[in-house]
Amino acid sequence: MNVACLTHAYPRWDGDVAGAFIERLVLALQARGHGVHVVAPADAGVGGEELRHQTPVTRVRYAPARWETLAYRGTMVAAARSPAGLLWAASLVQRQARVLARLWRDERLDVVHAHWWIPAGVSAWLAGRPYVVTLHGTDVALLERSRAARLVGRRVLHGAAAVTAVSSYLAVRAARAVQLQPGRILVQPMPIDTQGFSRTSRGGGGIVTVGRLTSQKRIDLLLDALAELRTRGRTPALTIVGNGPARPGLERRVAELRIAGQVRFLGEVPPERIPDAVGDADVFVFPAVGEGLGLVAAEALLLGVPVVATRDGGGVTDIVPETGAGRLVSPDAREIARAIEELALDPESRRLAAVAGVALRRRFDPAVVAQRFEALYSEVAAQHRRADCA
Repeated sequence: MNVACLTHAYPRWDGDVAGAFIERLVLALQARGHGVHVVAPADAGVGGEELRHQTPVTRVRYAPARWETLAYRGTMVAAARSPAGLLWAASLVQRQARVLARLWRDERLDVVHAHWWIPAGVSAWLAGRPYVVTLHGTDVALLERSRAARLVGRRVLHGAAAVTAVSSYLAVRAARAVQLQPGRILVQPMPIDTQGFSRTSRGGGGIVTVGRLTSQKRIDLLLDALAELRTRGRTPALTIVGNGPARPGLERRVAELRIAGQVRFLGEVPPERIPDAVGDADVFVFPAVGEGLGLVAAEALLLGVPVVATRDGGGVTDIVPETGAGRLVSPDAREIARAIEELALDPESRRLAAVAGVALRRRFDPAVVAQRFEALYSEVAAQHRRADCA
């Protein structure tokens, strides 16, 4: 089967985190014998055809080099609010659609897989070929915030041969936003590098959290929980992995709470070093709100580390159990502190975390995820053939 993968995020070099999970799926599909051609935006003038890990990639030029900054920076939605940004976003959508139409003809494609309904899904819709759309989170939030986005998104998602979402949380929100039947959106997470998370934590490493330091991650809530634990006579170390605009404020909060001796800001680390960064943590804490999925929580469980997350954490509730290997709590510092204490003191929680990790390994293994998408692609291609013959 020949598949086109459309995305605005795909690794530009080894270690690049942009769309790393999509490349994982692409490589797993290739390992199963399928042909995959990736279509992604150029970056600051670097575009054209390339072969990356034996995968043909077309980086689509859509603007003068200095304006090709919509992708890979996490600022696409904000950039598209300006007249110039909107112009270049429209150019990207149209040019990706033209590339897709050419590939469909030249490569005899069977199906298109668009990641995020915008911009890739819009390009697939314009190209008029059978396509699958996967929703990842930021695109669902856009549907809820913008009436104009809902008007376009409704056409794209209703026109798709199939729609998937990486969590049940996103599936419900998207279905409501664009008036799709609840069962119309299939829940299928992206794969994890399960081989990279093959060790089992021994404990003793304190508390760890991983994520881009933004207000959504609510690391301040974890800092308050650490201060609460201090009042109970417990002073575990906390390692914060990641960087972002909230870091200066978090560092000030650490000083105010007088817990600087317990907190270490590790900064951003490449994906292959995450297993070492989480390492032998006693507890992993994921206090974020409204996450599309929260893969880092799954990665912690793969290592056998118990996880604390919040009930309003979004898709992470598909991963973290209420009891046993984890705790789902209210976004309250005292509750988080109590959950950390319970998990850290209960050796059974570590055994159960390792058991949960085994189940997640089967669910998120790249080969397993690729097999599920393969079945979906086959169904879509068969529907297209039947429609052509009708």
